[in-house]
Amino acid sequence: MRLSFLLCLFFLLLNCEDKQTKKKIIPETIATKKKKKEIIKDTVIVPEREFPKLNSKNAMAFFLDYDKHHKENKVRITTDFGIIEILLFNETKFHRSNFIFLTKQKYFNDTQFYRVIDNYIVQAGNSDDKKIARKRSEIGRYLLPPDTKRGFKHNRGAVSMPSSEVNNPYKLASPFEFFIVLQKGGAHFLDGDYTIFGRVTKGMDVLDKIAAVETDDGDWPDKNIYIKNVEIIE
Repeated sequence: MRLSFLLCLFFLLLNCEDKQTKKKIIPETIATKKKKKEIIKDTVIVPEREFPKLNSKNAMAFFLDYDKHHKENKVRITTDFGIIEILLFNETKFHRSNFIFLTKQKYFNDTQFYRVIDNYIVQAGNSDDKKIARKRSEIGRYLLPPDTKRGFKHNRGAVSMPSSEVNNPYKLASPFEFFIVLQKGGAHFLDGDYTIFGRVTKGMDVLDKIAAVETDDGDWPDKNIYIKNVEIIE
């Protein structure tokens, strides 16, 4: 009888101790979880940038280093009118690297051929869409130095970039934009003023079709002509 009483007392004490332990542990665990939730809720997660935001001070050093690790020099541009392929010149390394960088950042996708002049040039890489302006802002604001003494000419099919070397009325000294010469026999009066950094290897017929569309007084096509995709090819 005494043994049974002792056993009952033992189990009763053990049960009470277990309840006290739970009382201590459970509220602490709940409070900790609640605190963690509050921390997560109040924390703003800022994604880490893969590349720095570019500006006039860091862009040249960035592209000099980028050139060492990104040697691609062929791109395919898919448009509403068809496909254009371009070979980028290694001699104009800042401009080649810039174009490859922007291609990998998907900048050109959804930009437009915003200036077209039949038998002269088509110009692309901009848009009146605010989304494109946001893309530029995220990448940064910078200009590329002119590189006009490599011996390249503004022949038909030349891919060129307006540079800050000239004070042109359109202020097109932008690394985000480019133009392609369509003029038969070339537009050699542009030589020395704009940096030629590539040439068209496929799709001149596509460019001629683009240049033949109806435009307004500012040479902007009446119907928007989009660049659907720009990709690097072998």
